[in-house]
Amino acid sequence: MPDLVNKHEKLYIIGLMEKLWKLSEKTFDPHRINHYETIFTQGNGYFATRGKFEEYYPKQQEATFVHGVFDDIPVVFTQLVNFPDWTTLEIILDGEVFDLTNGEILEYHRHLNLKNGLLKRSLRWRSPKGKISRLVFQRFASMADVHIACIQVSITPENYSGELECQSSLDGCADTLRFKHWDWENQGVDEDSCWLNLRTHNTNIEIGMAQRIFINKNLNPEREAWNIREKPATSLKASLQEEKTLQIQKYAVLFTSRDCEEPLVAAREKLSQISNQSWDSLFKDHQSVWNKLWDQNDVIIEGDDRAQLAVRFNIYHLLIAAPRHDDRVNIGAKTLSGYGYHGHIFWDTEIFMLPFFTFTQPEIAKNLLSYRYHNLPGAREKASENGYVGAQYPWESAGDGREVTPTWVTHQEDRTNLIRIWTGDIEIHISSDIAYAIWLYWQVTGDDDFMVEKGAEIILDTALFWSSRLEWHSDRNIFQLTDVIGPDEYHDHIDNNAFTNYFAYWHLCKAVAVAEWLTKENPFKAKQLFERLKLTEQTFRDWNNQAHQIYLPYDEKSGLIAQFDGYFNKKNVLASDFDPRTNSIQSLLGIDGANETQIIKQPDVIMLMYLLPEMFEQEVIRVNYDYYTPRTDLSYGSSLGPSIQTIMDTRFGSEHEAYENFIHTALMDINDLRGNTKEGIHGASAGGVWQAVVFGFGGLRFNQEDWWIDPKLPAHWKRLSFKFNWRGESQIVDIRPEISAQ
Repeated sequence: MPDLVNKHEKLYIIGLMEKLWKLSEKTFDPHRINHYETIFTQGNGYFATRGKFEEYYPKQQEATFVHGVFDDIPVVFTQLVNFPDWTTLEIILDGEVFDLTNGEILEYHRHLNLKNGLLKRSLRWRSPKGKISRLVFQRFASMADVHIACIQVSITPENYSGELECQSSLDGCADTLRFKHWDWENQGVDEDSCWLNLRTHNTNIEIGMAQRIFINKNLNPEREAWNIREKPATSLKASLQEEKTLQIQKYAVLFTSRDCEEPLVAAREKLSQISNQSWDSLFKDHQSVWNKLWDQNDVIIEGDDRAQLAVRFNIYHLLIAAPRHDDRVNIGAKTLSGYGYHGHIFWDTEIFMLPFFTFTQPEIAKNLLSYRYHNLPGAREKASENGYVGAQYPWESAGDGREVTPTWVTHQEDRTNLIRIWTGDIEIHISSDIAYAIWLYWQVTGDDDFMVEKGAEIILDTALFWSSRLEWHSDRNIFQLTDVIGPDEYHDHIDNNAFTNYFAYWHLCKAVAVAEWLTKENPFKAKQLFERLKLTEQTFRDWNNQAHQIYLPYDEKSGLIAQFDGYFNKKNVLASDFDPRTNSIQSLLGIDGANETQIIKQPDVIMLMYLLPEMFEQEVIRVNYDYYTPRTDLSYGSSLGPSIQTIMDTRFGSEHEAYENFIHTALMDINDLRGNTKEGIHGASAGGVWQAVVFGFGGLRFNQEDWWIDPKLPAHWKRLSFKFNWRGESQIVDIRPEISAQ
């Protein structure tokens, strides 16, 4: 395999093991503990827990997040709430606390099995007094019953006998970025279990959690309990015998008032059904769900072990973040794996993550889009507050669809310096991004019922927003959109951003088409909806007229599309002019300095042509690809850029460029290429990896009638295979260049 690695890549060693399903940490590095916590996150579409240790270790960023459980920080913003830590175990071995900061680590290995979501840590530890123990920790978040989490610890003393004490708690003292969101309601303990009942300060969401702990089936350990406020705990004691293994099992159950009226009752009732013989059956059911998921979603790459593991890693993180049983939640930019962006939802879902689900798990895609439907009231409120009609979706949203983008944030390098954030005010293309995702879902699935019941309303109501947001320029006889931000956030307060304008045109045209289709398909529903939104035949004629008078930048002589008014008057420099570097152009030049150049954060115009290829001639796409590619800060700009660039590279660039951009985005979190994986998985990049493989190298193309492939595999790939759904039927693509050549 050729060494096509991005020249700025950090070559951390992550093992390629056992049929390319396991991500491994072979040595313990305390400086990278938060990075590993993120990439070893476990979840089941309901909750996720970062890959922290069960025992205490300094500077861990423990977190368990549950979809939809947000709470407000007064004045500033809302954020996902960190749940009580259910993983906590304090293990005392013959009087000495097991603690990796003391004693000596003789052997260490930890891996995450992507095939079944099992996190396993094996180690040999010598205590300060010289006693050597082998410990094996295993845990999983059940895919079969999303309210259950399980831990198993095997302990073998090598050179001593003595007493084991294991203390297990529910730690309700956890905070979220130094802010505590919980009000105490109730708690309790009994012989082998404890429980905790809390409520969020402002959103009034109640949670119930319960846990119990067992030891080897045939032992009758001494037990004790402590009903400490906000940290109820139980413990057990048993004898340790040299070279004899003891096994501890801990089970935790969590419910919220979003699930049922009495979450604590539900948690305790489910916990009572779990015994000291439950591990095997719970894991079997859990693994069965994973087997079905991978049967649907696996991507097989032969001839490139690194790419194979990396692709599965990114798919795994999409799968554990996907809400299967709740259509009122969505996937945040950092999934449920870290504190980054406070759990807020961006366009990352619709444009980058949602295509994966649309093509592989349409029911999940429908859930994610239904979140936007349920949050239409928040979008309408935002439009009204800004003086427009219809629905304007927020740039960042959370639990109820209100705009939650912070207005000010502190500078990363100077905490005394505040930076004004304008995206919540003027990055308005997200309303069309959502409409686009609905249209894509409809074309791929043929789900007319969803379009009738939910999709049409979103598309039409957001079209009302665009109609009122367009500005008439009487001198030029055009509609325009001024003072906006496009996907390229290096340039703000710009006029006539090509991405935004073209999508406004597309949106209004599709809205008219949807209205016509709905009138024909379901006249009764159409009449109801049109009356509620105050839409008339004249409205649709106006939309059509407006759409065809929107200014769509394009220079016939050169074929270039100006990213925004005045873009070509900026300093004509290339991203490579600043190499070698380890920071973004904006970090090097400052916000104002980057704004004065043609260098862009992500492929703005190129992305437009990727999403709406039917609007452009191939030669026009080629000209703009050639112009904008060297001006894009791919390595250090936006994490969203390299995947889309990969796809366009497969069509217009070289194999080297395509593979380099692909491997950069595929390894982004595994190798912490941006130095911020500790804040959470780059969810958009994970979705982009799947798109890069399927739409890029696999060459999957489609229109309203059918699909086809035009594969462009890297030369060293021997096989690429994947599945997807088309109009309710499973399709299999299996590309083998050597067989094709014969």
